[in-house]
Amino acid sequence: MREVLQMTMFALYFATRFSLKEQVKLIASTFALGILLSLFYGIFMPGIAIHQGGHAGAWKGIYDYKNTFGSMMVLSSVAFFSLPVEKPIDKLYKWVGYSMSLVMILLSTSKTSLVISCLLIFILLLYKNFRWKGKISVVYLDIGVLIFSCIATFVLTEWVNIVNGLGRDPTMTGRTVIWDYALLQIEERPLLGFGRGAFWDPQSPYAFAAGRQLSSWFRPPHAHNGFIDLGLDVGLIGLALFVAVFLISYVRSLRMAYSSKKQEDIWPMAFLTFLAMNNITESYLLRGATIYWVLYLTTAMSLSIKHRKET
Repeated sequence: MREVLQMTMFALYFATRFSLKEQVKLIASTFALGILLSLFYGIFMPGIAIHQGGHAGAWKGIYDYKNTFGSMMVLSSVAFFSLPVEKPIDKLYKWVGYSMSLVMILLSTSKTSLVISCLLIFILLLYKNFRWKGKISVVYLDIGVLIFSCIATFVLTEWVNIVNGLGRDPTMTGRTVIWDYALLQIEERPLLGFGRGAFWDPQSPYAFAAGRQLSSWFRPPHAHNGFIDLGLDVGLIGLALFVAVFLISYVRSLRMAYSSKKQEDIWPMAFLTFLAMNNITESYLLRGATIYWVLYLTTAMSLSIKHRKET
């Protein structure tokens, strides 16, 4: 509870103290420092920044795990893409930071991060090229959505072959087994959930039972899906409130991205898109003290403040 309060208060401060342009600059600067430190440790202290046992050779940078590193670098690429360019040096800083973020994603060997990065590049380029151009942009957007829907349909239809082609098993390394078990357990406490982190506590019988779905010793640390974990933590009531706020914020972010000529105004839409995609196969919403929850609240509050000013 203390962590949630601390994250919420910091998000409130960040959203009210800094403009959207200042927020993007600070976020990008933070990730630039993360990239530099990861490079330093990767070159001079590889035992710290590069996995040595399992996933040998995969970079984790200054973070705890390669997937976390990959996820952070995807977010870094979004922040650098959203940076405004006011001086010639800003353009160099922007694209060097963006390029280095992509390099770090490759070094992490996180396939999920790579896929999300490619999809985000497509979405961001779509908005960058076709916003601010009147009604014709709506046509292009509809075409883009149609193409994306066709691709998504193909992926969902042929997902077993695709996953096998990526070197994974059809259960996505056991994720779907854990999802099935967790969704069944939500029915036990559907309204208010089990409490934050209680379901996956190492001493929890639920975590023990979930692990036995895959092996006799494994204890899953989370459901590998942020939305399922949120349902387990706060129940369907809390999940419904989150979805409602998310959708309202997302609609506001789309309007901002479509109507504004400021580069930083694409950040809320890009971040919320990333957040939704990133929590399909990983749990990066309310698990632990996390920057994702802070930035989500900051984005939602910043959009709400802007909406009130306009109305």
